[in-house]
Amino acid sequence: MAWDGDSYQARFDERAASGADVHGEADLVAALRPLSVIDVGCGTGRVARELGARGVDVVGVDADASMIATARRLGPALEWHVADMCGLALDRVFDVVLMAGNVPLFTAPGTEAALVAACARHVALGGSLVCGFQLGGAYDLAAYDEHCRLADLELSTRWSTWDRQPFPGNGGYAVSVHRRPPA
Repeated sequence: MAWDGDSYQARFDERAASGADVHGEADLVAALRPLSVIDVGCGTGRVARELGARGVDVVGVDADASMIATARRLGPALEWHVADMCGLALDRVFDVVLMAGNVPLFTAPGTEAALVAACARHVALGGSLVCGFQLGGAYDLAAYDEHCRLADLELSTRWSTWDRQPFPGNGGYAVSVHRRPPA
């Protein structure tokens, strides 16, 4: 699927201009108090830029060059990578690995386990993988939880929204926090 980063970003700019809160993901991640975050499937970098503005060391990764071009233009001080997220290898770990905005649903069918494994390789000891996606599709929570378990991550908590409404909710969405146990 080809994206246009500027058009995609314009949708969020319009929502923010109308008074909508577009920082729910950043608020949740910031509550975990990370020093470092990798935003996997970052799109135009909306969440990464907000976390960077809050003093977090952030790296953004997306497979789409147009999205990263917009992210670089809007957040030139941050580190951005165009990369296949299923084979991600940055040779460093982070306090939080974030997949916001249905990232697992945008990967090719059958690659979800590789995506989770690649993300898990970047989670520091005691760190977290935070992921939110729509339910009811081909990739479900049981499969996601199993992929996390196989990557040595344990479910810590789950909400139905980024603003931490109890799970299960009525919206068919899940935000999960899986942790890598400390040493």
